[in-house]
Amino acid sequence: MIRSSRIGFQSQNASPKAQLARCWLIGIAVFIVFTCFEKTNSVAYSQYKTQHYKQYTFIELNDLDQYYCIEQLWHKESKWNPKADNPKSTAYGIPQMLKMKEQNPFKQIDIGLRYIEHRHGTPCKALKFHNLKGYY
Repeated sequence: MIRSSRIGFQSQNASPKAQLARCWLIGIAVFIVFTCFEKTNSVAYSQYKTQHYKQYTFIELNDLDQYYCIEQLWHKESKWNPKADNPKSTAYGIPQMLKMKEQNPFKQIDIGLRYIEHRHGTPCKALKFHNLKGYY
């Protein structure tokens, strides 16, 4: 699993204790909101699963600013659909990685985060690159 301490996505402005407290509060609020969703039809259930993918990504990044960037980037790429398939290329999954074979959405997220770390450093830099070039 990718953790922010290994990636270095931590904000430079806040102390580690303040960051941790902020993340815990946001995580608790997100959990409360997402557990209130009703799973009465397929659309609600799909949104429910999508919110779990987003929450997992937020926990992995442990940085709200970087989360906002990855949320925008992957919404543009796949709308957070782990079965998104690009008919013009071999791109697949939430991060729309080329030649992606992984079916597990959480593993797709891990692979996508590792790719971004390796190629761009941070999700915000990847989003900026995507906005200029149309891919990342």
